[in-house]
Amino acid sequence: MAYNPEKHHRRSIRLNGYDYSQPGNYFVTMCTQNPECIFGEIDNGKMKLNDIGQIVEDTWNDLPNHNLNIILDSFIIMPNHFHGILRIVGAGSKPAPAPTSNRAGLEPAPTLSEIIRQFKTFSTRYINRKQNQRGISIWQRNYYGSFSF
Repeated sequence: MAYNPEKHHRRSIRLNGYDYSQPGNYFVTMCTQNPECIFGEIDNGKMKLNDIGQIVEDTWNDLPNHNLNIILDSFIIMPNHFHGILRIVGAGSKPAPAPTSNRAGLEPAPTLSEIIRQFKTFSTRYINRKQNQRGISIWQRNYYGSFSF
């Protein structure tokens, strides 16, 4: 089906004109596709992660190894969604093996969207590999994000 802007439009939940790479604390929520309960279950009031939930936790905790100047804060994984707080403290995504850098030698600051894209991509790839499958969506397309200074 061809793209028709009259019919196919999504309202952005992002602040128009806001720079989501600027320093600050960002609260994010991401939901699973369809929203399936695939990360574990709540048992006696506590979340018990399964193997897939553990991959999500490990992937979140690994984000600072791919992005300079982000600090992870509290997070919680629920059966079908994820809440987390991260802080962007300045510019600098870790360079790729063959970076194309600007004159200062630093990569541009990652935006919140780029960080979330990394998280979703990496976790989906690891989950699909664990389950011997390819191309299966784990996450809904969008995410909710808010910020504070």
